[in-house]
Amino acid sequence: SSGINAEYGGGHITDDWDRRLCKTYLEEYMKPEMLEGELLLAPGFNIPGSMDYQSYHVYLDEELPPETPYLYGLHPNAEIGFLTMTSENLFRTVLEMQPRDTAGGGAAGMTKEEKVKGLLDEILERLPEEFNMMEMAGRTEDRSPYTVVAFQECERMNMLTSEIRRSLKELDLGLKGELTISNEMESTMNSVFLDRVPGNWSARAYPSVLPLGAWFADLLLRIKELEGWTTDFALPNVVWLAGFFNPQSFLTAIEQSTARKNEWPLDRMVLSVDVTKKWKEDFNSPPREGSYVHGLFMEGARWDSQSGMIADSRLKELTPACPVMFVKACTVDRQETKNMYECPVYKTKERGPTFVWTFNLKTKEKPEKWAIAGVALLLSA
Repeated sequence: SSGINAEYGGGHITDDWDRRLCKTYLEEYMKPEMLEGELLLAPGFNIPGSMDYQSYHVYLDEELPPETPYLYGLHPNAEIGFLTMTSENLFRTVLEMQPRDTAGGGAAGMTKEEKVKGLLDEILERLPEEFNMMEMAGRTEDRSPYTVVAFQECERMNMLTSEIRRSLKELDLGLKGELTISNEMESTMNSVFLDRVPGNWSARAYPSVLPLGAWFADLLLRIKELEGWTTDFALPNVVWLAGFFNPQSFLTAIEQSTARKNEWPLDRMVLSVDVTKKWKEDFNSPPREGSYVHGLFMEGARWDSQSGMIADSRLKELTPACPVMFVKACTVDRQETKNMYECPVYKTKERGPTFVWTFNLKTKEKPEKWAIAGVALLLSA
């Protein structure tokens, strides 16, 4: 019962993945072997025998190994990632505390306004026109699940690009002195100056941890991907799963189209994932059923193409890219569950609310090892 209290009573369990991790810790460490003193609580750290309170203190001081990720079942890369993120946050805070209004304080003697104006002009110049939804609808009679997803994605993209264009044109007028600078314009200007995505853009976008320059380059790639798909509405040979506002809708469309084709009930459908040994460039056509997807990265472990299974990370390879995955749908009774790790897929490293789906991946080792190591797939490195 103390295990159940630990799991549910502390208020720290925020989702099912937290629950699985706590449950796995309990199952791995609360074992009958503990009473026989035959269990390692961590690499090189035996369970202490029966002793008094003071002796436990002495045992811990003398025997407990130094604190490392290994102690918690994590890979050393986890510490590298954590320290990198901490450093980035520190430098970002220092940058934001710098005085911004001093003339000549910017790059190459530019004022803040001049720098923002230069970036603003560049973004407006490179931002493509919105998708013509009426013209697109007239080009195809097809209303398959995939085409519906394509239309929804184009509508979302239009909302985002029109807001970018509106807010930047408004800010441009403000910088020229033709409009009074409002709080919103001030906020957009500060964000652009600090290489951050303005809040009114990210509210209409997708979760991302990229700075503004990289975020805008990524946005242009997403638009290009949509333009390619909506030219003839044929499913791309390999779909860039990370390029969607809503990847779940595309994965659901795989289930829907397979269910319709085979006249299977939709509520019995699940996805099965085969990791291929090939990369995007190696495919010349889409599969007859399902979809090839690319753009996934693994954190906490890596995919070993030779064995076709999850393997331990290599040092300093924090989020290695995975080969193309073949995602297809089947009925729940045909789903393979043996020697599988239920791997969560997230949009960003922040995980939590950016959860997308669960992919079952083959493993030779116990799935619990990967659960404790926090292994997940990410749609952005």
